[in-house]
Amino acid sequence: MSSDRDHINQEEANRVRILSEALPYIQKFAGRTIVIKYGGAAMKDQALKEQVIRDVVFLSCVGMRPVIVHGGGPEINSWLDKLGIEPQFKNGLRVTDADTMDVVEMVLVGRVNKEIVALINQAGGSAIGICGRDGNLISARPQGEEGIGFVGEVSSVNPKVVESLITAGYVPVISTVASDETGQAYNINADTVAGEMAAALDAEKLILLTDTLGLLKDYTDPASLITHLNIGQARELIDNGTVQGGMIPKVKCCIRSLAQGVRAAHIIDGRIPHSVLLEIFSDEGIGSMIVGSEYNGA
Repeated sequence: MSSDRDHINQEEANRVRILSEALPYIQKFAGRTIVIKYGGAAMKDQALKEQVIRDVVFLSCVGMRPVIVHGGGPEINSWLDKLGIEPQFKNGLRVTDADTMDVVEMVLVGRVNKEIVALINQAGGSAIGICGRDGNLISARPQGEEGIGFVGEVSSVNPKVVESLITAGYVPVISTVASDETGQAYNINADTVAGEMAAALDAEKLILLTDTLGLLKDYTDPASLITHLNIGQARELIDNGTVQGGMIPKVKCCIRSLAQGVRAAHIIDGRIPHSVLLEIFSDEGIGSMIVGSEYNGA
């Protein structure tokens, strides 16, 4: 009986110790905006999905201001398949003709966005879902590459809608469909939108949930994780080929957001349970943190 009580006491002591260690970070980042790009395995795996949602609600409850920007590629592919439309990609970009654009908007805005909103609300948070077209939040322009259709870039961000939701105590959940001055809808990369949104909101942190450990010196060696670097070092990793493939646009979007005033950008492994809390509330964090200059945050 005594050993059971000791075990319970030890568990409780560990829980209290963890909360106590988190206190300086809670105090430091209270009232600060944290933009989280949500996608990859953390969006597909049900257990991981629930943990990300709990992390977001936790941030909100301790006085931080989380904003979610989400993707939804696998579900788009699933619906294209159901509708008999062949998914096509060119240089890593989804070829988005008019029919595909209709499906992208239906899935991202009508399904994925509302599911995330519902999960946050069920977990005790208060979320509202919007897309780039709402309140002229994001103005789009064509990406410019030939043969890719309605793939867009961010032309400008008008963060007033998001700021008003944050001020009112809501967690904004943003899907990355936006339109140009003619009203034509465009599909924009979620990493890009997250970076531009973080800059427009003067965010403390931009966090990209990915399916990798972070930036590695050697992608065959997990022990070669680069935990901390600045803009210059990040650019050098791209130039010398250490950062390759799909990680290049992620690093570039981090650099761009930092250059516009975001304090720190994090590329972390969304496959790790509660990765967002691990990054923000622990001394060592996880993944790779890129900073614009000397930064004393976690």
